[in-house]
Amino acid sequence: MAPFLLHSLPSSVSLQLLMLVVLSIFSASISRSVASTEPEPPLTLDYYASTCPTALDIVRKEMECAVLSDPRNAAFILRLHFHDCLVQGCDGSVLLDDTITLKGEKKASINAHSLKGFRIVDRIKNKLESECPAVVSCADLLTVAARDAVLL
Repeated sequence: MAPFLLHSLPSSVSLQLLMLVVLSIFSASISRSVASTEPEPPLTLDYYASTCPTALDIVRKEMECAVLSDPRNAAFILRLHFHDCLVQGCDGSVLLDDTITLKGEKKASINAHSLKGFRIVDRIKNKLESECPAVVSCADLLTVAARDAVLL
């Protein structure tokens, strides 16, 4: 279904379609990581319950503020997540800045004028780092923020 037709659907159907997209991207990423040749610890939905119990609440509160200030922010975050997952999986690479040796995806010509929401992600990451330093990955932050963007 073309995105421009979503506005003609009931909001509950639109929400279900968007949630399906987010979950399918997330599950594809999980499938790739599980299928790798190196043994990896099992993935769990409650990983942050023990490592950073407030992580999901922090992301949710920041997304609520962002969406309340401008409802388009939900779409910006969902689009960021989509572009992150598009090429090689949901790895947070769309958030990378340029360095001397690396051309980051954030300012790549294809993304430079089409992606927004980086300040929202930076604000969430700063809050998470002050609460739980070096625990929550950028990829997880972006996935959870996209989930919350769809739900809000």
